[in-house]
Amino acid sequence: MTGGTQGRMRAAEAFLAHAGWKGASLAPLPGDASTRRYLRVRDGDRFAMLMDQPQSAERPAAPPDATPEQRRALGYNAIARLAGADCGRYGAVAGHLRGRGLNAPEIFAADFAAGFVLHEDYGDDLFADVLGKDGDAQALYGAAIEALAHLHREAAPERLPDEKPLLAYDELALLAETDLLLEWYMPAVLKRRPHEDELAEHRALWRAVLAPVLAPPCVFVHRDYHAQNLFWLPERGGLARVGMIDFQDAVAGSPAYDLVSLIEDARRDVEPALARAMMARYAALRRADDARFDESALRMAAAILAAQRNVKILGIFARLFVRDGKPRYPAYMPRVWRYLEGDLAHPALAPLKAWYERVIPRGLRTALPIQGDGT
Repeated sequence: MTGGTQGRMRAAEAFLAHAGWKGASLAPLPGDASTRRYLRVRDGDRFAMLMDQPQSAERPAAPPDATPEQRRALGYNAIARLAGADCGRYGAVAGHLRGRGLNAPEIFAADFAAGFVLHEDYGDDLFADVLGKDGDAQALYGAAIEALAHLHREAAPERLPDEKPLLAYDELALLAETDLLLEWYMPAVLKRRPHEDELAEHRALWRAVLAPVLAPPCVFVHRDYHAQNLFWLPERGGLARVGMIDFQDAVAGSPAYDLVSLIEDARRDVEPALARAMMARYAALRRADDARFDESALRMAAAILAAQRNVKILGIFARLFVRDGKPRYPAYMPRVWRYLEGDLAHPALAPLKAWYERVIPRGLRTALPIQGDGT
């Protein structure tokens, strides 16, 4: 254990002692793609989860009134409107969700400045794990859709609890995410950086395609709403059956975004028939609340944002492998490409489909695509 790690552990123990959990045992959980880590806390018959977000790990998010130039100067977190090391956003979003009858973890204690949050432990029944043990996919995904439709019954708030702003998932953020494919995936598979004209054309095509999904109405967007960020808690009943985590990067955006995050899951196959049924279920629930709900607009937005999200994911997974040395991510890429190719079949995405077929041929999309060091 390094000196820095020892110091962080001592700080965590001091935080827990101050919160009334002195002497509790700590068991780290496996990490994934984030700089955060989670530790299961046990004190007798009490259980909790400790979120540990080192404050020096990431550059700060931009203030809500930052210009595009200021956001670019602050780096990717500010451009993409990620929370970064701001643990206060986790608390604010949890408060918003709980205030609407949804199931976000109860926070027992927090030191946001130090990067510690002690919150409710949902146990081990992640959607992904329950589904992997032949859980009832219709029941689980149906419950997740019901929670999402309930959340979308009202417009996105301008501010969350504690006066935290809910920022817009705007063009700058969405385009920066699509740039990740060119920055990380292309060099790894093509052995070259993108040409300036390729980058400019790619951005121009996406800018045109994204225009319709940037228009109101905007709703609360979890941003990572999928089977590894949802817990199955059927004993709680109703909307509380779905326990939500990893929501600190929430933004205001299209109702379609979290829907496609759920039904085009990068880490597990979602059967096309199930995905279609969940899309129809969501539309029916929204139409029951609002007879003016436009299902055709939802479906077009879903195709656009599913494609945008999958392009982003390919770039992120390449970055995690090439830069961070995390070996699991190339195995997910063929699935993400299958999703993306299906999304690109929508007529609104025809120019982008042609661009990808020309620049990243199909032969570079199927096998493990990352080779070399990406330079």
